[in-house]
Amino acid sequence: DKLLMELIEPYELRAAKLREFLEDVKPSLHYDIVPLVDPYGPSVTDPDLQCLVVSEETRRGGEAVNKKRLENGLPELALYEILLMKDPEHSQNEEEKISSSSLRQRLLGTLLRPPRQDPALPSHPYVIGLTGGTGSGKTSIAKLLGHLGAFLIDADKLGHAVYVPGGPAYEQVVAAFGAEILNEDGTINRKVLGAKVFGNQERLKSLTDIVWPEMARMVKEQIGEADAQGKAVCVLDAAVLLE
Repeated sequence: DKLLMELIEPYELRAAKLREFLEDVKPSLHYDIVPLVDPYGPSVTDPDLQCLVVSEETRRGGEAVNKKRLENGLPELALYEILLMKDPEHSQNEEEKISSSSLRQRLLGTLLRPPRQDPALPSHPYVIGLTGGTGSGKTSIAKLLGHLGAFLIDADKLGHAVYVPGGPAYEQVVAAFGAEILNEDGTINRKVLGAKVFGNQERLKSLTDIVWPEMARMVKEQIGEADAQGKAVCVLDAAVLLE
């Protein structure tokens, strides 16, 4: 449940920064940095440990460590609690304490690395993929980028368009899932169709194998339209863009 876990730095870089910090504090001490692959790490198995430094937030974790040590026949550790450092620069949407989550939040909207030069991709227009779950703010960001002049492609609207009678996926979907998914007027009842594929990975894949290639083709057509209009930037708003 880490905030913006996708932007967490790799272990090797985090360990290097930690070692640099510790050696700056007191270079005469020996530091053994160990990767944790479970909630406890060596704290519940190492008989030589005597003390565990915890924060106000992690004291309960320290108590859980001691409980586990007793179960493993090891003596309890002394828990030394430190206070959290407040961040005077934190914004309304950030945590009050100094936090790596806040640092990651500040990376939003910045370029993490130069765009990859791919000769197979046309240089114009520049296409930005905008993705995220329901309520993540995609629509608001898309509108903002639209006001700045970007050409918007709404994958949800394209998703509806592929299902309409005469649409590119209509016949295939009806053939695959039967006439019982149709309303009286011949349109596809998406609720009935959804009930057929919900919780059934095989049926869902059958549907996406039909629909997604058609949507991808329509997206490419829209990008071509953006280019024809002379748009420099094109934004593709899609909830399941990565999938």
